[in-house]
Amino acid sequence: MSTPTRTALDTSVLVAALERGHPHHETARPYLRAGRDGDRALVISAHALAETFATVTAMPVTPRVSPAKALRLLDESVLAVAEVVALDGDDYRAVLQRVADLGLASGAVYDALHVRAALHVRAAEKAAAEELVTFNGRDFRRMPPAVPCRLVVL
Repeated sequence: MSTPTRTALDTSVLVAALERGHPHHETARPYLRAGRDGDRALVISAHALAETFATVTAMPVTPRVSPAKALRLLDESVLAVAEVVALDGDDYRAVLQRVADLGLASGAVYDALHVRAALHVRAAEKAAAEELVTFNGRDFRRMPPAVPCRLVVL
């Protein structure tokens, strides 16, 4: 039996997988299913966990997703199948180094998106993920994970 691929999912994939009405639901959902079935070893950053909760509860859907329902979705569909990777002070320092190396200055919304991307990338690298899966190619292509982790843009 082969070892399942270690796959890091970012917020864009988690939100799409959880929300049935999301336009990318059918593309994202199989990743959670593969985690449940043992075909992939899923990892997510602690940042992605919080960001997914915030996004799902703010989505303009009817009926609105309550905080209690969002937590239940995360418990049953994500936390039951994925390892959460927390970053420490050294990791945050490395993220800031990566952003600084790219010459990104604070204050701009575009740059802030890169900081979030860098957090996901660092968590994927820390977890020794073989791939980082996202719908957000624009931000992650500028700041891809280090080899051997490969970026998969859906």
